[in-house]
Amino acid sequence: MSSLVVSDTLSPPNTHTPSAVGRARSRATSLASLRAIVALMLREMSTRYGRSPGGYVWAFVEPVGALLVMSFVFSLLIRSPSLGNSFLLFYTTGYLPFLLYSLTLTSVMHALNFSRPLLLYPAVNWIDAILARFILNTLTSVAITSIVLVGILEFTDTTAVLAVGHMVSSLALAALLGLGHGTLNCALCGLFPVYVQFWSIASRPLLIAAGVFFLYEDLPANLQNVLDWTPWIHVTAMFRQGVYPTYAPDFISLPLLMAWALVPLMFGLLLLRRHRQRILMQ
Repeated sequence: MSSLVVSDTLSPPNTHTPSAVGRARSRATSLASLRAIVALMLREMSTRYGRSPGGYVWAFVEPVGALLVMSFVFSLLIRSPSLGNSFLLFYTTGYLPFLLYSLTLTSVMHALNFSRPLLLYPAVNWIDAILARFILNTLTSVAITSIVLVGILEFTDTTAVLAVGHMVSSLALAALLGLGHGTLNCALCGLFPVYVQFWSIASRPLLIAAGVFFLYEDLPANLQNVLDWTPWIHVTAMFRQGVYPTYAPDFISLPLLMAWALVPLMFGLLLLRRHRQRILMQ
């Protein structure tokens, strides 16, 4: 009996409690996921921008060229823009937040197909592929927006009083919308390949619905009632509010924007979690 007591007394305390082990495993998993995301981002940077002459230069040239064409064409048709006196600045403030949304959505939508060979390795998770493309394209789009907007204000006669808070909020919501819609589209494209063609057709009017070419306040009441329930024109109006100090849209709804972003994101994640193996095997 005494030997048992001595043995219990001399045994070392158990320092590896279940909670400590759980925290260590969670930390190791987080670090592995972070390394995978960074590796996927570097791979995409070298694949998308490293193989073409000019690389990242084309990411800035394309939106600038589109804006110049739009400004020239509409300046021939319309005497003055709805806000200010610069067609280039007016269309820039509508096009750039929509471009961030569109690029983020398209990138996330094809995340699993792009990283399909790497997803066969246990160290790379399907959500790592989505986050890598989301982060990289969001950062790229924000850089494009900043450089293009600053360049227009610097090299033209246009002046503006910028409210950075409204602009940052608009870009953040545009990125969140792109993530939500892109994640749901990623699942639907994997489950139903014909959905790719359907989305290509259905998404074409979105540039108009976003209010790139007009103001919400200039539309008839019946069209306003329809666009009230769409998220894109809210994002565009919020960005323009940050560039034009006299513009104060009162129709912007943050709850509506969050619902449009988070509900598709939730359903997309649920579908991908349940059917990811089926999608990757196609």
